[in-house]
Amino acid sequence: CAGHEARPQGPPAPDSRREVTAPFRLGPLGPGHDRSTFSCGVEALDQYLVRQASQDVRRRVSACYVVTEVTSGKVAGFYTLAASSVPLGDLSPDLTKRLPRYPTVPVARVGRLAIDKAFQGRKLGGALLADAALRAAQSEVAVFALIVDAKDDDAAAFYRHHGFEPFGGNGRQLIVSLERFIQARGS
Repeated sequence: CAGHEARPQGPPAPDSRREVTAPFRLGPLGPGHDRSTFSCGVEALDQYLVRQASQDVRRRVSACYVVTEVTSGKVAGFYTLAASSVPLGDLSPDLTKRLPRYPTVPVARVGRLAIDKAFQGRKLGGALLADAALRAAQSEVAVFALIVDAKDDDAAAFYRHHGFEPFGGNGRQLIVSLERFIQARGS
């Protein structure tokens, strides 16, 4: 998913679905989404989407958004988004200079993000990150940044490519301020 990402087009639709690029639609995970054939190459992510994502949504542990191919309805990718917080002391001075001095600050966590192997290389990962940033920025729950826990070095490189930086002394725990992310994409 390196390179420039496809951006959601137009203002957010009232039903929370968004066009990503011409052949795809992006919206909340629903009962009509067939997840049984989803395969991103990481068994834990495949099984999460098939077996756990709906339960997490029902329990309000996270929200799950899927991008589907319009012509086939096939799930091409997904991500989860949840409220979280991080200790202020774990962040760089650049990130904290305009923040209040609370012990922790609110963030949105992209818990999982995966693209089906058949759709990899179409810049959908970047489009899903952009959608996550826009949803977090437009939420009534205040958050100032997106965070991720990259599963491996390749995933960390993907997030760094999209402006995330390590924090908290762990090279795979990454953060980007919503302001910086959205400004960089002209959204």
